[in-house]
Amino acid sequence: MLLALNRHWPEYLMEAAELGAFMIAACVAAVVLFDEVSPVALLLPSPILRRLFMGCAMGGTAVAIVYSPWGKQSGAHFNPAVTLTFLLLGKIAPWDAAFYVLSQFAGGLAGVLLSAAILGNSLAAPGVDYIVTEPGPEGTLVAFVGEFTISLLLMTAVLFISNRPPLAAYTGWVVGMLLVIYVSVEAPLSGMSMNPARTFGSALPAGVWNAWWVYFTAPPLAMLAAAALYVRVHGMHGVLCAKLHHANAKRCIFLCGYEGDRTKASAS
Repeated sequence: MLLALNRHWPEYLMEAAELGAFMIAACVAAVVLFDEVSPVALLLPSPILRRLFMGCAMGGTAVAIVYSPWGKQSGAHFNPAVTLTFLLLGKIAPWDAAFYVLSQFAGGLAGVLLSAAILGNSLAAPGVDYIVTEPGPEGTLVAFVGEFTISLLLMTAVLFISNRPPLAAYTGWVVGMLLVIYVSVEAPLSGMSMNPARTFGSALPAGVWNAWWVYFTAPPLAMLAAAALYVRVHGMHGVLCAKLHHANAKRCIFLCGYEGDRTKASAS
C-alpha cells in the first residue's frame, strides 16, 4: 500500500482533480441552463434544447479531460466503475485501484462543494438541485435499466476502440459523443450518472439519496458485463491497457500490454 502511494500519488490526485473538474463544469452548466432565473434558460424554454446544450457541455468537458496532460497520465477513468472494470481485467494493481476509487469519490465531492461555494443558492435552485441523479417519472426500474444500458454501451465502446491502435486515439471523442447523446436522450429516465462517485458528490451536499443504490450498482455491473463479453470474444490478451489515451509520452502505471510498457510501469 505504502509503495503504491509513494510511487503513484500524482495519478491519484489527477483522478480526483479530473472528476472534480467534471463536476464543476456540470454544476455551472446546470445553473446556466436550468436555473429558472437564468437568462439562457429563459432564451431556451425547450427542455430538449437545454439537455442538448448540457450534453455538449459535458461531452466537451470529458473530451478535454481525456486529452489533457493529467488524463493522458492517469488514464482518465474519473469513474469507480471504470477502474473496477480494469481491475477485473487485470490491467490495474489492487492498491492502485483502491486509491483511484477513493480519489474519485473525494474529487467528485470536492467539485460540488467548491461549486456550491462559488454559485451559492443557484446550485440549490429548483431545476438544478445540486445536479442530483434521481429516477424520472417512469420509476426506479426504468432508471436502473437506463443506467445499465448506457454504462454497458459506454464500456463496450471504450474496450473496442481503445484496444485497436489505429482507432485508440479517438477513444475520448467517442466517449464525448456518447455523453452528448446520453444527456440529451437518457437523462429524463435516470439523471444520467454512470458513475457512483458522481452521484455521491451531488447526493451528500444535497442530502438527497433517492434510489442511490441504482447508481452504485447498475454502472459497475454493466461495465463488468461489457468486460466479460469482450473477453469472451477477444480474450484477455485483447485488452492492452487501462488508459483511455495511451499514445503519449506520459508514464503508464498500469499492467500494460503495449510493448515495453510493462518495464516502464514496474519501474515508475
